[in-house]
Amino acid sequence: MNGDTFNEWFVRTLPLLKENAVIVMDNAPYHSVKKCQMPTMSWKKQTIIDWLESKGEIVTHPIVKVDLMKKTTKKIVLRLPPYHCELNPIELAWSSVKNYVRTHNNTFKLKDVLDLLKKGVDHVTPEMWTNFVEHVVKEEDKFWNLEHLTDELLDEEPEDGRHILTIGTGDTCSSDSDSD
Repeated sequence: MNGDTFNEWFVRTLPLLKENAVIVMDNAPYHSVKKCQMPTMSWKKQTIIDWLESKGEIVTHPIVKVDLMKKTTKKIVLRLPPYHCELNPIELAWSSVKNYVRTHNNTFKLKDVLDLLKKGVDHVTPEMWTNFVEHVVKEEDKFWNLEHLTDELLDEEPEDGRHILTIGTGDTCSSDSDSD
């Protein structure tokens, strides 16, 4: 996978999504390739206006540069925090696909593995996706609860004035026994 391949796929996929779709991306390098420059405050005002209008944005005059910059950030990509793959349902789907290939592979020939890979992807049903997303929401809730608990503990003043806090989830990102 590389930035160009991902971009081609992404551009073809976007029109197929419903208006309220949510796109979850991890921090893979090919998810972060910039295809065009974003305006900065160092740009000339007219250059920012030209950029916005090239994107279909209607710019009403008079307008100050700060307000122009606000228009450039209308669409925001929210990324998963680094090293928190347990918050990405695609990881559960990918684990299911790999498990399907592993349990059905008896020839170990590349052609057969590719066929099993396609079948494994087809094996992931909408119901499974629903379960994956529900599982991730529960994981997210655990993190929110942990953050609230951490805030409460840190807000309390211990008698000796020292705060000691050790937190561990004990989870790993892959439910597979072997590496990816």
